[in-house]
Amino acid sequence: MASSYTLSLIFLLTFTINAYSSTPSEPDILLTFKSTIHDPMNHLSSWSNTTTAHHCNWTGVTCITATISSLTLQNLNLSGEISPSICQLPNIITLNLADNFFNQPIPLHLSQCSSLNTLNLSNNLIWGTIPDQISQFKSLKFLDLSENHVEGKIPEGVGSLIYLQVLNFGNNLLSGSIPNVIGNFTELTILDFSLNPFLESEIPSDIGKLVKLEQILLQSSGFYGEIPDSIIELKALTIVDLSQNNLTGVLPSRIGNFLEKLVAFDVSQNNLVGSFPDGICESTRLTSLSLHTNSFNGTVPNTSVANCLNLERLELQNNGFYGDFPNNLWSLPKIKVIRSENNRFSGQIPDSISVASQLEQVQIDNNSFISKIPHGLGLVRSLYRFSASLNGLYGELPPNFCDSPVMSIINLSHNYITGEIPEVKECKKLVSLSLADNNFIGRIPESLGDLPVLTYLDLSHNNLTGEIPLELQNLKLALFNVSFNRLSGRVPSLLLAGLPALYIQGNPDMCGPGLSNSCPSDNSKQKIGISKLACAVISLALLAGILSLAFGFFVYRRSSIQNLETGIWRSVFFYPIRVSEQDLIMAMDEKASRGSSGALGKVYIVNLPSNELIAVKRMPNFRNQSFKTLKTEVKTLAKIRHKNIVKILGFCHSDDSIFLIYECMEKGSLGDLINKGDFQLSWSIRLKIAVGIAQGLAYLHKDYVPHLLHRDVKSKNVLLDIEFNPKLTDFALDRILGENAFQSSSDSKSGSLCYMAPELGYNKKATEQMDTYGFGVILLELVTGRAAEGTDSSEDSLDVVKWVRRKVNICNGPVQVLDPKISSSCKQEALGMLEIALQCTSVMPEKRPSMSEVVAALQSLGSKTRVHHPEMSV
Repeated sequence: MASSYTLSLIFLLTFTINAYSSTPSEPDILLTFKSTIHDPMNHLSSWSNTTTAHHCNWTGVTCITATISSLTLQNLNLSGEISPSICQLPNIITLNLADNFFNQPIPLHLSQCSSLNTLNLSNNLIWGTIPDQISQFKSLKFLDLSENHVEGKIPEGVGSLIYLQVLNFGNNLLSGSIPNVIGNFTELTILDFSLNPFLESEIPSDIGKLVKLEQILLQSSGFYGEIPDSIIELKALTIVDLSQNNLTGVLPSRIGNFLEKLVAFDVSQNNLVGSFPDGICESTRLTSLSLHTNSFNGTVPNTSVANCLNLERLELQNNGFYGDFPNNLWSLPKIKVIRSENNRFSGQIPDSISVASQLEQVQIDNNSFISKIPHGLGLVRSLYRFSASLNGLYGELPPNFCDSPVMSIINLSHNYITGEIPEVKECKKLVSLSLADNNFIGRIPESLGDLPVLTYLDLSHNNLTGEIPLELQNLKLALFNVSFNRLSGRVPSLLLAGLPALYIQGNPDMCGPGLSNSCPSDNSKQKIGISKLACAVISLALLAGILSLAFGFFVYRRSSIQNLETGIWRSVFFYPIRVSEQDLIMAMDEKASRGSSGALGKVYIVNLPSNELIAVKRMPNFRNQSFKTLKTEVKTLAKIRHKNIVKILGFCHSDDSIFLIYECMEKGSLGDLINKGDFQLSWSIRLKIAVGIAQGLAYLHKDYVPHLLHRDVKSKNVLLDIEFNPKLTDFALDRILGENAFQSSSDSKSGSLCYMAPELGYNKKATEQMDTYGFGVILLELVTGRAAEGTDSSEDSLDVVKWVRRKVNICNGPVQVLDPKISSSCKQEALGMLEIALQCTSVMPEKRPSMSEVVAALQSLGSKTRVHHPEMSV
């Protein structure tokens, strides 16, 4: 009996030892997990049995008492599969794989990690729908699936995650309505459904049950209906962002009674109406309040704001607010930004603004303020931007209006300010000064020439007198406009060089080379022959008049026969072009046509009498803009000076047509070159073209003021000169045609759909990322040698984006999509360009690089060897 008991004991002990030895060690579990991951940058090199380092010191590993508790592998360029083997770690609490390239459905097998309470898979390529089985993650407190490709409806099973403190599904492709289970999350502190444009949901009425909620982020999604009254129960809120939705109705009447901890409040770009609830600031501790771009029709009550002592940002722009702007808001001790542009606010800017010692930015343009500029404004030493155009500001500027040592932008245009412009000596960082369309008198201050970074100076449409100070020649001005004043005397030669006459026109007493008036000193050497010259000029003028009458009659007859425009024409030329509107009409026949530029008109190449070639884009006049507005917009585009952007030489305008006149490029468009089917350009030329286009777009996006979007980036809108230097054309036509007409024309385009970013299907608001997408398509054309649009035969029917994605995904060999005419020595650079192109054409706009980043990446291709990743994301 004893012997039997001993044998049983030995067997049990042996089984226990074997069972224990069969359980993998923590290092083995990590190595198993690593085996399914692709690590191109070798970040996980320390994960090895050959190293002497303890596994708790491996990259991303955190231990408590020598046992793994956390694995953080964020932003390591990892891809592959997320293995369930990680759940064999008995005490793992946190798994953070954010900012990588994992491309798979939501890994439900991680619910086997019984101790896991934090799962962060944000900013990956996670795709598919959220299955109802997500309820298996019962112990989670932190769940972040944001910035992925998760789509479909949110299942009700998510309501089982009752311990959640953070729920972030932001920046995905979710659709449908939010299930009515939000009230289950009584421990929740952060709720984020932002940037889900396909959602169609009301804000759940039971949101008031989340009494611990600190942040609610629902911006840029499809929320509609009214803000539920239950929101006033959320007394722990610090951040509320409901902006860019379709919310209607009014703010809850008692919202001001509970916002004691509020840091940010944003309901911009909705359809809310009504007035601010009384006393909204009486018991709150606001640090940021943003209500801009709504359709509010109510007034903001002039209530006490004495308790808003922590308010830093006040943003009310682009609404229908009216009534007096609350005076106390100007003098809050921590206020940094006041924005209320594009409303109907009235009232004054009080001298007590001087108390706002941290104020940095004021934008109140396009309102109804009737006020003097207070002396206290110049006492705010932190102010770098003051913009109050299109108001009723009057009186004289105080001498200290530009005394802030960090002042960079001042815009007081389109007001009623009088008196002389004070000397400015203190604001050495001033970049832009616009005092246009006021009632200033006297001379232009010489001290403006001492401002080292002043780049934009607009003093047009005033009553300034005297000469332009020579000191202004010290400035490197990108814009100098003194048109329509009463200036006189010689224009400084360095200012006159390169400036279109339009910027100094309307000053009949000014003189200088190239102007209609020559200065007396310029004529002193020619007095002897002036009478003979005058006689000759008169004779030639008479002869020219007779010929003009005859030719005018001929033009009229011919244009009438051909049913061309014979209405009233107005023209503006920014360069000395000797051509009339009728000359252009007669020259724009089918021989001169270079084809249609989409639905936006035809392009003609016209040979001027001087044998100079110009390109004329003929567009329908949709009559949405007045001639004055049209002139302003074209002028904005004509100011652009960049080697990779086509110059606008001028324009003509009638009731029926707009002729936009560009410089002519010898080699035509890049699109035509590619579409010929025999694309023979060397790799160096292709790279040169790509860099040039990128530089032009980067300039429009960031460097030119105002920042511009191209809105129609495609290879046919890239022109090439004799040395294949590229120049962008047809840029920012929305400013000329008007947004509605441009959008309507763009919607009717069919031949260039492959250049259009996918988000155009649900977001009509133009973005830089949309331009980047079109540029990415051009890169694909350059690197593959294929035209963007497919042909009608088999695989060639795919556009270049789909064709490349299919090849890369199926063949797992990006080298197969390269143009075979690219030499083998350039293949590595071509692969680098392909990688950039795929990033630019990413389905997710936020994953596309900025154009300045693209410029840097393209320029680096020839200077270093680039790493190629076979599983390149498309």
